[in-house]
Amino acid sequence: MTHPQDLPGTSTAGTALALTPLDELRTALAARLSPQARDWLDRALDEAAARPGTHGPLSVWELRLAEAGRRCGAAHADAARVLILHAAQADPDALTRVYRQGTADERRAVLHALPHLVPGPEAVPLVEDALRTNDTRLIAAAVGPYAARHLAPHPWRHAVLKCLFTGVPVDRVADLARRARGDAELARMLGDYAAERTAAGRPVPEDLHRVLALAGTEPGTGAASGTGTVPGTASGSEPGTAPPPGPEPAPHGPVDPHGKES
Repeated sequence: MTHPQDLPGTSTAGTALALTPLDELRTALAARLSPQARDWLDRALDEAAARPGTHGPLSVWELRLAEAGRRCGAAHADAARVLILHAAQADPDALTRVYRQGTADERRAVLHALPHLVPGPEAVPLVEDALRTNDTRLIAAAVGPYAARHLAPHPWRHAVLKCLFTGVPVDRVADLARRARGDAELARMLGDYAAERTAAGRPVPEDLHRVLALAGTEPGTGAASGTGTVPGTASGSEPGTAPPPGPEPAPHGPVDPHGKES
């Protein structure tokens, strides 16, 4: 069961929003809201359930999505928006409209809501769009359980590298261990990325060694070359060993490491 401390404002917020049964999410959120905010959320959910269709140029529930930050507070707005989207029974077309027209906060809520609302791959283009940005909160939401289920192997590998490049912790990548295990192509890509950074005199992200340990084709193997190490790691050290000390400052205006404009 999700507890109130697992809601937005913690490092596990995105995972909790995407995986928690919605009745539990509503109970946990209500425990953290003020009485006035709870009343507003109850009305918004009733409105969304009663009028899930359009109402003028915007549906009523879309207007409530825009109000959620002001009514519930920024720390709880993602959870409120996920509940409103579900109450409105938003289909892929509606989710796409909200994503395209909404703010970054509303886009993030759509990504968190996907596992609750879209059983198939119809919303993959929204995940792919978020992964082309350099907004780390959008990227973290995009690599949740919906991507784990539906993103094809090649774009999923690039999503992992995008997390490494932008500093999104790989803990945010849902189902990482299963999807990375024994993936020789991912291991090759990680090795190439590590070599590029080492050649440029830049440290290798610590999380890279963790993913490489999962992706190695044999137990204890590092890069796909079979040497058991990656550039920037002392010879003979294990793949999970941390790279040179000290975190690298986040780059200003990053560009995707594989040559694609973000």
